Amino acid sequence: MALALLHTSPLHVPVFDALRDETHPDLELRHFVDEGLLSRARELGPEAVAADVRAAVARAAADGAEAVLCTCSTIGAVAEAAASGTNGVPVLRGDRPMAAAAVAAGERVVVLATVESTFAPTSDLIKEEAHRAGRTVTIRTLLVDGAWARFEAGDTETCARLVAAAADTVTDADVIVLAQGSMAPAQYLVRTPVPVLSSPRPALAAGAEAARRR
Repeated sequence: MALALLHTSPLHVPVFDALRDETHPDLELRHFVDEGLLSRARELGPEAVAADVRAAVARAAADGAEAVLCTCSTIGAVAEAAASGTNGVPVLRGDRPMAAAAVAAGERVVVLATVESTFAPTSDLIKEEAHRAGRTVTIRTLLVDGAWARFEAGDTETCARLVAAAADTVTDADVIVLAQGSMAPAQYLVRTPVPVLSSPRPALAAGAEAARRR
């Protein structure tokens, strides 16, 4: 049983491998990394990389994966749309389970991100899940200055500390969403009483379930 993962940073590979070992040891992970997808999507918009995302997803499906999981929130929507070219292999965006959990947690949602291009796709996804659930949400966004530069430099610990510090400034919310998978380690450093959600763990669970159903 194989799950293909489309990443925009190689730093995500060990994160998902560790989660697999912990929660789904029978699952084979096949990692596809293309850092250029995110840099171009940030500069030109997610649709600018739609053709390349479709090609990557189709390649993963053709290689025998039972499901494909996109772990990048910025290109998640174009990845989901690429499912039409996979001959029935499901394509999931990794932040959708997190968005559904955020909607269930309450009306006041604060979205934290380290790159500004993530705000629109994440906010749109939360609104979509709210509509699906028949709920109302208000969304505020908060950019964590300097954190992305630390992540790109491989300094994931400082990135996590900066994200956690930003989360701890949030008080008037029902839930905090860490919009990018790279922010997940901050979830274990926060002190705020507001629930903090990240995507990797629920994303892998959804991907594993989709692969099993296939």
